[in-house]
Amino acid sequence: MQEQLTLVLTLDSKIMFFKKIFNKKTVFAATAMAALLISGCKKDFLQKDPTGSIGPTIIFSTTKNALTAINGMHRYMYSQWHSNQAAGGQSGNMIYTEVLGDDFVMTGAANGWFNSEYKWNSHRNETASILLFNYGFYYALIGNANEIIANIDAAEGPQEEKDFIKGQALTYRAWSYYQMVQLFGKRYVKGGDNSSMGMSLVLEKTEGAVPRNTVEETYDQINKDLDAAIELFKTATPRPNVSHLNSNVAKGIKARVALTQQNYDIAAAMAKEARQGYSLMTAAQYLNNFVDVNNPEWIWGIEHREDQPLYFYSFYAYVGNFSSTNTRGNPKAINSLLYDKISATDIRKKLWDPTAKEAGFPVASGGVRQPYMTRKFTLPNPGNSNGDLMFMRAAEMYLIEAEALARTAGREAEAKQVLFDLVKTRDAAYTLSTNTGAALIEEILVQRRVELWAEGFRFYDLKRLNLPLDRNGSNHNATLADVMSVPAGDKRWEFLIPRSELNRTLGVVIQNPL
Repeated sequence: MQEQLTLVLTLDSKIMFFKKIFNKKTVFAATAMAALLISGCKKDFLQKDPTGSIGPTIIFSTTKNALTAINGMHRYMYSQWHSNQAAGGQSGNMIYTEVLGDDFVMTGAANGWFNSEYKWNSHRNETASILLFNYGFYYALIGNANEIIANIDAAEGPQEEKDFIKGQALTYRAWSYYQMVQLFGKRYVKGGDNSSMGMSLVLEKTEGAVPRNTVEETYDQINKDLDAAIELFKTATPRPNVSHLNSNVAKGIKARVALTQQNYDIAAAMAKEARQGYSLMTAAQYLNNFVDVNNPEWIWGIEHREDQPLYFYSFYAYVGNFSSTNTRGNPKAINSLLYDKISATDIRKKLWDPTAKEAGFPVASGGVRQPYMTRKFTLPNPGNSNGDLMFMRAAEMYLIEAEALARTAGREAEAKQVLFDLVKTRDAAYTLSTNTGAALIEEILVQRRVELWAEGFRFYDLKRLNLPLDRNGSNHNATLADVMSVPAGDKRWEFLIPRSELNRTLGVVIQNPL
C-alpha cells in the first residue's frame, strides 16, 4: 500500500510543496514547485493536502525516514517542473544554457520549443518560463535542503548516515546557488567589484521577503557549504548509487566554482581529487555511451528507471534520436567552425555528420537529416525518451585541471600532461602540446567545447570567460537564430528576476536592471 507524504516549506515567502510517493523499497518525488511564484497560490489549494500527510517531525525522526527526503531531491532532478514540457528537472537548464550559446545549433523551428531562447528573447522577458523555471526549480531544492540541514542532527540513527544526508543537502544548496548566481548575477571578477546583486541567501525556513545578497556574499556561502559538505563526507556512509552526492561530487562542484572565481590553484586541486577512482572512456567506448549510467566516467548522474517514463519532458525528447516532433524536425547540430577544429583522427569527430548523408547515422524515426547533426545522445530504444542523464563526469575534471594549471604561473608543463592524458584517449594520434601561454589556454578551451558539447556548460563558459556570443560564419541560420552576436559584458548576459517574484515581494528582491 502506498502513502503520500507532503512536506510544506516556506522559503522567501514562497510555499514549496515537496511531495513524495513511497512504498517499502522506492521513493519518488511526485511534484515539487514554488506555488506562489507561479500562480499566487490560492488558500483553498493549500488545504488540499492528503489526509495521511506526514509532517517534518516524523520525516526527521530517524535517518531511515530522512533518506526519503534526500531521495526525493534526487528524483526532482529529472522530474517535470510545473507542467513545463521543456523543463525536465536539471535537463531543462542544460538545454537552455546550450541554446543560448554558439556551439549548439538549432537546425529547424520544429514545434517551437527553445526557439525563443535561441533568439535570446526569453531570459530578458520577465514573464518567460525560462526565468520561472531557473528561479523556482533551484529555490525549491534550496528550500528542501534547508529543511534537511535544520533537522537531521536530531534524527535517530547512525552518525555516518546523518553525515551522508547532511552532506548531500549542503552540496545541493551550494550547487543550486552556484547555478543561479551565474544566471541572475553579474560575472564574478577576482579582485574586482563583486558587490552587485547576487541571490537572496535563504538558509532556513523564513517568513517574508529576503533582499538579494551580493555576488561576493553568494559565492562565500557556496564555498562555506561545499567545505562543510566535503568534511562531512569524510565520515559519511558510502553512497548507494551515482544519483547520490558524495565527496567526489562536492569536490567537482568546488572545482567548477573555483574556476569561475579564477581561484586556479583550488580549481586544479579539487578537480584532480574529484576524478579519483574514475577512468576515462576508451575510443571503443566513446560512441553510443552518453545515455548509460555504466559509463566509467560518470561521477554524478541519474540512473533512469524504465517504469518511470519521462515522455516529452526528457532531455532526449530534444537532443537525441527519440522520435519526438522536436527531434524529427530540429535535429541538433554542432557549430561547423568548431567541428572543423576536430582532428580527423579523433573519435569525437564521428559524433556528428557534416554531410547529412552518412549511412547508418542514427536519426529519429521519420526525422529529417541536417548537416552537422549529432549522434552523441543515441538511445538504445528510440521508441521512448528514457535514458540515464549525466551531470558530472571525469573528462570535465581533466579539463578544469588543465585550464587551471595553464593559467597558473610555472605549471604549464603539468597542464600539457593533464590535457594529453585526456585527449590521447580520444585521438590516438594526439601528441603532447607544444603550445604555450594564450595558445595553450585556447587549445584547452577548444577541447572543452568539443568534449562537453550539449552537456550544459557553454553559456556559463562564455560568461565566466567574458567572451562575446559569436555565431557568425557558421551553420547557424540567421533567420532562425535572430541574434548572431552579443558583446561580452552586455546586460543581456544577466537573466531577469521573474516579474511575479518582484510583484509578490513589492520589489524587495531589487528591481531588474532593464
